[in-house]
Amino acid sequence: MNIYVGNLSYSMTEDELREAFAAHGEVSSVKILSDRETGRSRGFGFVEMPDQSEGETAVSQLNGKELGGRALRINEARPRERR
Repeated sequence: MNIYVGNLSYSMTEDELREAFAAHGEVSSVKILSDRETGRSRGFGFVEMPDQSEGETAVSQLNGKELGGRALRINEARPRERR
């Protein structure tokens, strides 16, 4: 399951995000997107969890939860539209 994680603190690390999701199951990858020019976090990222039910549990448990001083916005990622 690919999960979108928004409203991340700009100081949040991928390890910290992985740790938050690992409490709910196996995490296969974590990616926080950063600005190409400044290298600063863009405030959102993606977490992949191989087990769908663990992913759904993580979404329901962590959506709206405060992490790093900000309330996370989490939902299942939609496929990216090609232009």
